[in-house]
Amino acid sequence: MLAKAWEADGLRILETSISNERIMITFSTRPCVAPVLLAARAKGRLQHAYRTVDGTTCKFSRKLAVRSVGDNRTEEVRRYIRQQVRNEPVLNPDLQALLSQFTVECDVDLGAATESLSGRYWYNLHLVLVTSERYRVVDEPGLMILRNQSFRVAKKKCYSIASLALMPDHLHVALRGNIEHSPHETALAFQNNLAYALGRGRIWQSTFYVGTFGEYNMNAVRRH
Repeated sequence: MLAKAWEADGLRILETSISNERIMITFSTRPCVAPVLLAARAKGRLQHAYRTVDGTTCKFSRKLAVRSVGDNRTEEVRRYIRQQVRNEPVLNPDLQALLSQFTVECDVDLGAATESLSGRYWYNLHLVLVTSERYRVVDEPGLMILRNQSFRVAKKKCYSIASLALMPDHLHVALRGNIEHSPHETALAFQNNLAYALGRGRIWQSTFYVGTFGEYNMNAVRRH
């Protein structure tokens, strides 16, 4: 019953570890689920389950923690983004030199938690946008718009960009997300604002990649 209720909220249980002192659950979520919503739903469903089973009320500490994980760890994602231009075989030397200027590394500690009244959150996202019909942005002014607008979007939405790489027909961003925004909402914020800044109508494919990552990967979770 509890698993079905969670699935209705967009959550699916992958792993559990339960003791007298703490409950650890690994969820797979839909892209429309924000971290704060995940935390609220998990606590609410667990409290309801305790009341249903024995009539008791289970009160959780504010020390709740939500940590994003994925197949890759933080350093692997940042290295992958950093090496995009270097590993692209079809770039001529001039374009490669230009694009290298638009690979950005920022002093953002993705291992640091975002604190809130409800707990601590480690919420990191890797976003990839691909241009529609592989339209290529290879002029310096266009690349500057994409880079600068990416940071404007991040500032406006309370995201922290750690790594960014602009390629002729796609871009990569690794960031610490806003815990009130879902991965889907975060991706749309970049899609819409970057297209508007370029002033070229529909520039991005309607689909995109946005995945979670962190200091640990799923293998570490399963070994715990």
